[in-house]
Amino acid sequence: MGGSGVLTNDEKIHFREEGYLVFPGVIPEERVVFYRSVFDEMVERARKMAAAEPHWSLELDDEGEPIPGLLHKVQGVCVVDSRILELAREPAVLDRVEALVGPEIDVFGTKFFPKLPGGGSSVYWHQDNFYFGTNSDVIVSCGIYLETSDEANGCLTVVPASHLSGEIAEHEKRVNSHGSWMQVDEARAIQVEVPPGSVVLFSANLLHGALDNTSERSRYSTAWHYVPAAFVSDRFIKGEYEDRHTVRGA
Repeated sequence: MGGSGVLTNDEKIHFREEGYLVFPGVIPEERVVFYRSVFDEMVERARKMAAAEPHWSLELDDEGEPIPGLLHKVQGVCVVDSRILELAREPAVLDRVEALVGPEIDVFGTKFFPKLPGGGSSVYWHQDNFYFGTNSDVIVSCGIYLETSDEANGCLTVVPASHLSGEIAEHEKRVNSHGSWMQVDEARAIQVEVPPGSVVLFSANLLHGALDNTSERSRYSTAWHYVPAAFVSDRFIKGEYEDRHTVRGA
């Protein structure tokens, strides 16, 4: 099924002007249960790890040292377990993405964040395109939430319309976290609280982040990026970069 008619005109305008769209609970419950079981396996596998391994990173303590057994992220999750590529291909996701990038679609940079209870983290304030070395507006980032995501367990936070300038701000590395982040005036930020099975699409130029998980619940989610299949990047070369996958057409 094509996606050109899935988004309303109002939704297309909202994405263009505000930089994001939220689709609560659009992935069928039985599929959510399946994917959650796959991620449970990953969390259990990580419990045996004393240090980071290729594709796998652990949460860090205050000194920046890995905490044994406490999974932070699986980078290249669709390479680690091809079953998760089915999630990237869910019609509820791709039909909407197609309306934004066209009928031939690749996905790259696939990640799983478990955000485990008692301090699990994912990302702080940043722009995805900082990591991609571009300010291209054709990259559509995607967060998929397999569990309830709210303020307590560290839901997504965005600054609406922050993508419009096309400028990529300076990001700085923190000692006790993974990645490079930036300072943001949070007065305009909004929290995106969603139920399981929800999908959030947003511009790769949009300022976004998430709080740490202070609850006793996990917050399983994936994050990745959709582009037209013809998209050219010197960092994510089609046919060479292992975590770039064709998910529709082409």
